[in-house]
Amino acid sequence: GILKDEASALQFFMKAADQGYPDAQRNLGAMYANGRGVTKDDAQAVEWYQKAADQGHALAQCNLGGMYHTVLKDEACALKWYTTSAEQGCDCAQYKLGGMYKNGMAGVKRDMSSAFKWYRKAAEQGHVLAQCNLGVMYRLGLGVPKDEAHAVEWYRKAAGQGDPDAQCNLGVIYQIGFGVGKDEISAAKWYRKAAEQGHANAQYNLGLVYKNGLGVPKNEMYALEWCKKAADQGDADAQCSLGAMYKTGS
Repeated sequence: GILKDEASALQFFMKAADQGYPDAQRNLGAMYANGRGVTKDDAQAVEWYQKAADQGHALAQCNLGGMYHTVLKDEACALKWYTTSAEQGCDCAQYKLGGMYKNGMAGVKRDMSSAFKWYRKAAEQGHVLAQCNLGVMYRLGLGVPKDEAHAVEWYRKAAGQGDPDAQCNLGVIYQIGFGVGKDEISAAKWYRKAAEQGHANAQYNLGLVYKNGLGVPKNEMYALEWCKKAADQGDADAQCSLGAMYKTGS
């Protein structure tokens, strides 16, 4: 196989980029943005992303939107480039656009219908974070009528791709029986999957599951272990529960 050589990658991307090749320009922008094979340089990243974006390169347009959003703090330009990219079908830009409309920020009014629309477009392309967010939108009725079945459907898709937020949300849904039959064994399973990825809220919930014997055999040592993991990450509920466990010895 070919040995990884970022210096050589930079050299050849530069040659192609100088000839106006948009894929190379986009890759060069990413190398400068992330400091891969070259000293990190946001100005150079923007310059090369811009060159590719101006040629209609959808991913470069999304990357350029990201630079305006997070580095240059120009929300109007971020919105412009995310929209241009999203309309070309870039799932990353569609997801970012969903977030901008959901949260609202300088120059972007909160618009739940638009947030739902863009999350759905990205989710249907398999974008895992968009799938989880779409589940939230359906569960809470944001930009769309509340729909428990669709919430579960999208959480399952994201959870199946390994997203810890969706796995934890699915655990909650099975524990309380929201849109599905109450199933404590499935709740514990999904909490564990998220907890093992370091998800603090799932770790706390798994601790409570072991403390109370919900879907798993009651086990105070496991309860303590998982609550401590969550507490160490700053989860206030876990810290309070842990204090109570140590106070009472149970």
